[in-house]
Amino acid sequence: MQQVARFEKVTPITQTARMAAAVHGGRAKCLQRLVRLGFNVPTTVALSFDAVHEIARGKAPPVGEILAPFGPAPLLCVRPSSLDQDWGGPSAILNIGMNDARHAALCDSIGEEAANALYLRFIQSYAEHVSRLDPDLFLLPDAPSAEAVAAMRETYEEEMEEPFPEAPQVQLAEVLRSMARAWEGTSARLLRQSKGAPADAGLGLVVQAMALGVGPGESGSGVIGFVDPETGEPQITGRYLRQSQGREALSAASGALYLTNDPRGPSLEECAPEAFAELRAAGDLCRQRLREEMQVEFTIESGRIAILDAVRLPRAPKAAVKIAVSLASEGIIPEAEAVMRIPPVALTALLHRQVDPAAERDIVARGIAASPGAATGRLVLTAEEAEASAGRGEPAILIRRETSPEDIRGMQAARAIVTIRGGVTSHAAVIGRGIGLPCVVGAGDLSIDRQGQVLAPGGRRLKPGDWVTVDGTTGEIIAGEVRLVEAGLDDSFRTLLAWADAERDIGVRANADTPGDAEVARRFQAEGIGLCRTEHMFFEDGRIGLMREVIFSETDEESAAVLSRLLPLQRGDFIRLFEIMGGRPVCIRLFDPPLHEFLPTDTRGLKDMAVMLGKPHAEVKARVEALSEYNPMLGMRGVRLGIAVPQIYEMQARAIFEAAIEAGRAGAPVVPEIMIPLVSAAREVEVVKAMIEAVAAAVRSETGDMVEYRLGVMVETPRAALRAADIAQHASFLSFGTNDLTQMTYGLSRDDAGRFMSAYIRRGVYEEDPFHLLDTEGVGELLQIGAARGRKGRPDVTLAICGEHGGSPRAIAFCRGEGFTYVSCSPYRVPLARLAAAQLAIAERRTAAELPA
Repeated sequence: MQQVARFEKVTPITQTARMAAAVHGGRAKCLQRLVRLGFNVPTTVALSFDAVHEIARGKAPPVGEILAPFGPAPLLCVRPSSLDQDWGGPSAILNIGMNDARHAALCDSIGEEAANALYLRFIQSYAEHVSRLDPDLFLLPDAPSAEAVAAMRETYEEEMEEPFPEAPQVQLAEVLRSMARAWEGTSARLLRQSKGAPADAGLGLVVQAMALGVGPGESGSGVIGFVDPETGEPQITGRYLRQSQGREALSAASGALYLTNDPRGPSLEECAPEAFAELRAAGDLCRQRLREEMQVEFTIESGRIAILDAVRLPRAPKAAVKIAVSLASEGIIPEAEAVMRIPPVALTALLHRQVDPAAERDIVARGIAASPGAATGRLVLTAEEAEASAGRGEPAILIRRETSPEDIRGMQAARAIVTIRGGVTSHAAVIGRGIGLPCVVGAGDLSIDRQGQVLAPGGRRLKPGDWVTVDGTTGEIIAGEVRLVEAGLDDSFRTLLAWADAERDIGVRANADTPGDAEVARRFQAEGIGLCRTEHMFFEDGRIGLMREVIFSETDEESAAVLSRLLPLQRGDFIRLFEIMGGRPVCIRLFDPPLHEFLPTDTRGLKDMAVMLGKPHAEVKARVEALSEYNPMLGMRGVRLGIAVPQIYEMQARAIFEAAIEAGRAGAPVVPEIMIPLVSAAREVEVVKAMIEAVAAAVRSETGDMVEYRLGVMVETPRAALRAADIAQHASFLSFGTNDLTQMTYGLSRDDAGRFMSAYIRRGVYEEDPFHLLDTEGVGELLQIGAARGRKGRPDVTLAICGEHGGSPRAIAFCRGEGFTYVSCSPYRVPLARLAAAQLAIAERRTAAELPA
């Protein structure tokens, strides 16, 4: 039986002490590593998570055991030590043990002014963080005099109605209680959970002897880093402040020294060259031995360096990628570890412009963050106005109640989209992610009045032409022009993803509806197109009119004549897609939406259409009303439309085959994949399959070229998943469309769910919006059933997922577990999916290696 390691609750940090980050926290373990590297680290004691938890629950702190290693009358500091530094923790408290006797002794050794400064800082921090008094009552004076010390103590005693504690044991015990209880408070728990910490995350504490940083000679404190935290390029960063403690140098309004020689003022390198050289050497050693870029907190006391702490250098996503790739390129860490160090979501900031973190935000409203990135422009309320603005060279932000396919050109012309209704799989959200456009949906606090003004909370009004900024990463709509930070793709980004591709074991394709989407997909190294929604092609210039003519055709001959005019346009689209993808697979979904989406609903639109068609307005209006459905998303769309109006699918199949032949003659051979949408019965597949085979035979007869293609089904209905064994006998592949499958499984409208979803999540009804995070239990069970039965019906069937979930780590993990061949997601999510897939494969291998033989 394997022995379980035992850890003491109070541990002096030495080279050989039994310690672990999972028991004592990352800071405590890092301090032990610094000790092992031979740095001058002040005496330090670590309290385990269990010890701190017991203190928070009321157990008396083991002060005697903690103080034992420090000798008589120590001055101490206490710092938090959580497992992950990003989870934060209570503020550090310095100079514990300061009292009248210690103050008098320090006056003799370091001078009265320095001793007064230490005492004042301790009273201030103790009052604010331990006794929870109003910090405005304990502001530090300009001159640290004995009178100021007496006055601050008197203020404390008046507020607390008791003497200021003199005994170091009492001071330390109260500090430990305060920090332990603060960590377990509700606000702190919610804050760290928002940063990814589990609800029961533990806190360790480190108690360390003070290295004063004040007194005679060159004395002070500072923080130093060795790369630029924004770019990751080599650069000395940080500050040093004479006669200071802790991290005061970072917040000092004036007086701080530069670290390296600088023509603008004095530097540490100039004033204390030996100390500076020692710090540079410390940084190099940390990089090599700790295998990380560290930020080192130090003090200088009469010219002698003490290393108080070293934490992972805070960094922007661009710097994180650069650092990881540099460390791996130099052989300090393996390439696989570099891949594991970058959270996939961090790549979002590298793919899109973002709001500058330092910029002020005048937030007008919030919605659902549907497509990341940020943009600034003038507010417009219609797609036509967005197109007009683009024509004038003016950036536009399109705000709509909701968007429809008819708005596509205006959406493409806008810099960002905001909709009042909708969820993460609504039309605006899907299009925004597909074309890399910042998008916020479900901004229900906004409304549009009859005067064409946007009403916002607090009585605010925005009118067309006003400048606004949209942050699609956070879901915020901001008044005015806000400073943006450009996207950061570089060689390190490409290198990291190349390493990721070498590790992953599942394919990643892109959902791409246009040549522009396909070019983005190729740029991000997608392995093909997993979903091309052909209906989006019909909303280009001139084509919507042709579709309306098809809808209003009175005979098959009229319909065929109009479709013959659409054929070359559709064929041209496919040729361009095939050329861009260079022989990579392209999966084309046949026409899916209900016909009413191509028709206007307002009076002006109906009149304009009547003029275009040369028909009476009353006849047009009657036809539009006849086509309306109570629930069009469950009505005549997808395969149902293809069977009821076969000419559309026949035209599309011919366009695909002719395009494949033409593109194949000029480049790599093309094997198109044709996908039938919204299937629920095997017979539907049989009917469409026969139709497509007939078209293929006709094209072969006309051209003399054999057309090789693959026919598959988009599994979007629960019945299709349940009957997958029958369906797969007629299909080469099954691609699960999780947008509609989620909608039908839950009985939710993805366009309306945003109205109540936040309440459901807040009350714990749903873990997360199921349109945003794949429901691996309910929808997932249908995927499992569909996959298993599909393989039963056809053992060599290809399985994939092509809904908006496809790029999320959770969905990728699920698909890997079920043996899917590939996932397909929006082009701008392809890099995230590549990285997430690699991390899952690496983690699985590591877990397997750790298991006993």
